Amino acid sequence: MDTAKISEIFKSYQGEGLWQGKEQAFVRFFGCNLACQFCDTRPTSYKVMNLDQALNVLSGLGKFHSVAITGGEPLLQVDFLKSFCSKLKEKKKIIFLETNGVLYQNLKEIISWVDMISLDFKLPSSTGLRLYWSQHEKFIQIAQKTNLFVKIVIGRNLIFKDLDKAIELIKGVNFGLTLVLQPENPYEKEIEGKLLQARERCLRQSICATIIPQLHKKMGIK
Repeated sequence: MDTAKISEIFKSYQGEGLWQGKEQAFVRFFGCNLACQFCDTRPTSYKVMNLDQALNVLSGLGKFHSVAITGGEPLLQVDFLKSFCSKLKEKKKIIFLETNGVLYQNLKEIISWVDMISLDFKLPSSTGLRLYWSQHEKFIQIAQKTNLFVKIVIGRNLIFKDLDKAIELIKGVNFGLTLVLQPENPYEKEIEGKLLQARERCLRQSICATIIPQLHKKMGIK
């Protein structure tokens, strides 16, 4: 595909996960295959951009640590991503992929160009969606070919049996993965207790887990 639906391209600081604080160029792709109840990023407009147009906008942003490919769900537009990521690597850019971790077949198409993956593991009690255990397992198996961490949003609706199931799945695929526990926004006192319980459950299973709130929300930036 020669074009993609892109909501925005901008420079800011990564607010989530293990690369929090890194200055990045964000390429936000339009559209998602899921509708999580806690989602705070639902673009309503986009521009149809070709490869050269997207690369030209990026070049005008100056210096940055890496390119964050985000959404929505960017893997929905994998045909464009294949050309886009290839060109980014030709320019020696570091590629950071943010994904819901469901479209594992599409990941296969671009995994060789990606440097880091942030996989947003979807617990049904938190998202209000159906089960995605099988898709997440297959996705993690493929994503192990590069750097990877798993993020789980901890909110007021979390049922701990869902978290226990996720821990079991992660241990079975990659025991050494880092699990980022991210409090749902807006942060409330009720969530704090669940965060601490969630981290304790991970540690009891010898899973490396860390609590990382959304930095960009606290700073009031994109």
